[in-house]
Amino acid sequence: MRVFTIACLFAAVVALGAAAILERFVQESAATAFAESSARV
Repeated sequence: MRVFTIACLFAAVVALGAAAILERFVQESAATAFAESSARV
């Protein structure tokens, strides 16, 4: 049971780290994302 708890905590830390990286470096603001006048459908 102890190993399972540690694994869950580790998975949560990895998920939070990945979310922080994606939020900081990958995501664009709406003004930048929709700056094109045309849309690709």
